[in-house]
Amino acid sequence: MCALISILSFAGILVSSVVLVLSQKSLFKFYTLFVAVLLGAASVLVNYYSTSHIDFYSAYNKAALGFGLLPRSGPTLWLGLALLQLLLGLGYVALLNVQSFCAALVVLDIMVPLWGLMVELPAHVRQALALASGAILAMHAAANLLWKLKWFYYSCRYVYLLLRHMYRIYGLQLLLEDTWKRIRFPDILRVFWLTRMTAQAVILVYVVRVVRSESGLQLGWDLFWDLSSNLIISGCDSTLTVLGMSAVISSLAHYLGLSILAFIGSTEEEDKRLGFVAPVLFFILALQTGLSGLSPEDRLVRLSRNMCLLLTAILHFIHGMTDPVLMSLSASHVSSVRRHVPVLLVSFILFALPILLSYVLWHHNVLNTWLFAVTAFCVELCLKVLVSLTVYALFMIDGFYNVLWEKLDDYVYYVRSTGNVIEFVFGVIMFGNGAYTMMFEVGSKIRACMMCLHAYFNIYLQAKNGWKTFINRRTAVKKINSLPEVKGAQLREIEDVCAICYQEFATSARITPCHHYFHALCLRKWLYIQDTCPMCHQRVYIEDDGHERATFSNNNGYAAPGQERAEFEGEEGGANAGAAAGGAEPENELLEDNDSIEYDEEEWGTQPGVTLVEEEYINDDTDSN
Repeated sequence: MCALISILSFAGILVSSVVLVLSQKSLFKFYTLFVAVLLGAASVLVNYYSTSHIDFYSAYNKAALGFGLLPRSGPTLWLGLALLQLLLGLGYVALLNVQSFCAALVVLDIMVPLWGLMVELPAHVRQALALASGAILAMHAAANLLWKLKWFYYSCRYVYLLLRHMYRIYGLQLLLEDTWKRIRFPDILRVFWLTRMTAQAVILVYVVRVVRSESGLQLGWDLFWDLSSNLIISGCDSTLTVLGMSAVISSLAHYLGLSILAFIGSTEEEDKRLGFVAPVLFFILALQTGLSGLSPEDRLVRLSRNMCLLLTAILHFIHGMTDPVLMSLSASHVSSVRRHVPVLLVSFILFALPILLSYVLWHHNVLNTWLFAVTAFCVELCLKVLVSLTVYALFMIDGFYNVLWEKLDDYVYYVRSTGNVIEFVFGVIMFGNGAYTMMFEVGSKIRACMMCLHAYFNIYLQAKNGWKTFINRRTAVKKINSLPEVKGAQLREIEDVCAICYQEFATSARITPCHHYFHALCLRKWLYIQDTCPMCHQRVYIEDDGHERATFSNNNGYAAPGQERAEFEGEEGGANAGAAAGGAEPENELLEDNDSIEYDEEEWGTQPGVTLVEEEYINDDTDSN
């Protein structure tokens, strides 16, 4: 018996695999035949059920799933059955494309057992008619399927040759991607899981109605919860059903992400990945905890815990979607309240929902590694939301006063650095929690792999990038502090603006070795990107103290009063002095506006001394103007 079950399972898997790779036209034809066979089987079952009872009318009235559309009393019941059988027969012959004469015979064969019910033949005669009608219909269906077997063989051969050709030309990876997109594997899993759950729900309703009719069982919330729990438990009892549940979660998460993006007004394409991240995380958690292999009671508990972890991860992802929108609105000084309210509302929900979830879980559970992990994720999310709202408030204050706030960049850096440090600490704590779980509770290879990935991405890389950010910022600040600073009356004599932000100098300006001046904040942001002057692209460095006494010119070639231009020309070299003495070129040619000089982007990349810094360092210091 076990060998027969194994053979049937293998045959079913083989047929299902072949069906998955069929072309769209062949697949439509296959399902047409399949539905026709189902209609024929349904008509045979109706005939057998109606003829297997001595008193069919009373048996029908007592049935738990008796259709209310059919009459429940009187001899007119067979008319309703005749109409049902006629529809099933017509659907059968239409899907199989049976010829008119044979179609009439098939419909007549289906209707014959009902005639015995109409004339009230003995029960054994009606059963014999039903068996004969079913056997004839089965032979007709088998003959049609055998006739179509040649078509099925050639369709499978065509698909095999096509796949082999694609594998030889494009390789295995592109072949798998094309097959995945063509057969829509997530949709297949989704339909499978929903169909299975619907069938199990119908069976449970049938059982409840039978028990209720026999024992007078009362419906209530407890019974509804038991039915729902049984459905959920059966929905993840194997690896295939876990994949189907993951596909359903993918669809729900995808539409949730689209709704949030539309609500907050974001158009970023990369933020639409929630439908991919959520099912992958759920499936990894299911494999890590051995969800499908647990007992029904433990499976329900473990599934609820995995759902809590998945919910916190989804909330973190939603915060990653809302944070760029929040920063862009504040940094660009958008004054429309309608644009700010949705993003702020989502941020406040992201702050309140983890607190509510932690309160409910601590109220109903004792402290363990799982509860500690969920609580840590909730606290981390609340801190990230607070960091985002604090930076948002700083930028809004900067836009409200409409003056250059030179300390804004430092405040934003301190707030974000504090948040990153706390996030790093939580990553280390979660690694310790996972190590404790693996050593003393449940250990598995998947959990060990996930811990290694967590240690690399969330601890090592985060610490490495944070340290790089700190070093580059400290280097930029050191360079800025080494440049001479202009204040007071000398600053007022310069009638120009900063060449980076195009705003006037309010308190001070920094002079580069090439005698161009900028706001300290603006130049520091520029130095995060490359170590050259924004105007002339010379290296920004200080060789000796003589540079501090060097004269300075404004960005349009104007020398400050009281300073001699010859001193500046002497520093540039004797060649320029000789040219000036000969009168061949005007004196101010070397100091003309450098904005008129066009530099090719490739030339910028080849300038000596250019040091490019990674993109995350720019994000830490968002432009306040």
